[in-house]
Amino acid sequence: MLTILFDGIAYGMLLFVLACGLSVTLGLMNFVNLAHGAFAMAGGYVTVLLVNRMGLPFLWCLPLAFVATAALGFVLERSLYVHVYAKSHLEQVLFTIGLVFMAMAAVDYAMGAQQQFLQLPPYLQGQFSVLGVGIGKYRLLIIAICGALTLALQLTLAATRFGSRLRAAVDDPRVARGLGINVGAVFALTFAVGSGLAGLGGALGAEILGLDPTFPVKFMIYFLIVVTVGGTSSMTGPFLASLLLGIGDVAGKYYIPKFGAFVIYAIMLAVLVWRPHGLFSRGTAR
Repeated sequence: MLTILFDGIAYGMLLFVLACGLSVTLGLMNFVNLAHGAFAMAGGYVTVLLVNRMGLPFLWCLPLAFVATAALGFVLERSLYVHVYAKSHLEQVLFTIGLVFMAMAAVDYAMGAQQQFLQLPPYLQGQFSVLGVGIGKYRLLIIAICGALTLALQLTLAATRFGSRLRAAVDDPRVARGLGINVGAVFALTFAVGSGLAGLGGALGAEILGLDPTFPVKFMIYFLIVVTVGGTSSMTGPFLASLLLGIGDVAGKYYIPKFGAFVIYAIMLAVLVWRPHGLFSRGTAR
């Protein structure tokens, strides 16, 4: 049971890093970006290419995956996304889902349809036992990295000048501009960081989740469930939702393998019946 709990926490932390960028764009920027999974896929493929084909050390490739997808996000935000911010949510959904299918077609053409497997270094393979609990080395690394990123992201949004500028830019862009805040730069940087975090999550999750051109569609529902269950008013809700869903998903697939895939949906329905706006939503916070 403790081993399942550990694996569920690792899976949940990975889900949070993958989905937190969507939580920022949807919750703070009020923009529905269904192409978020495409940035995660990009980070995964960057890592596979650097590790498997170029032979670079895996740990060195993680920041490179973040930088590459953040740069991609910045370019696309300035060239494409900036023109869709003022559109309706339906138009945003149609625009971003179109980007998803374009990304899938491009990756299928360039890399092929077969699933890619990441070659982990020997020191991250296998597991060790602590008080009878089997702890996977790679999953322990995921928990450490994702935990540090979670703390850094929460502090950045809640206790820094950039976080206050972002909230001001979202609440009233015209007043924010009058106060000297460069709203466009704030949005561009926020979108780039969110894309970079998705890419980093894709790099970390390539070995666990698998990587193929259908990745953005396959895990889109997971990202949306994390944001829906957690709410969009803070990072605390999506973080707790990720842990809850990760543990529930792993435990369900272990104890009831025939119905394990439905456990995560059952948890979502139960939480939304209890709190229709999510665990930590603007509506429940008042």
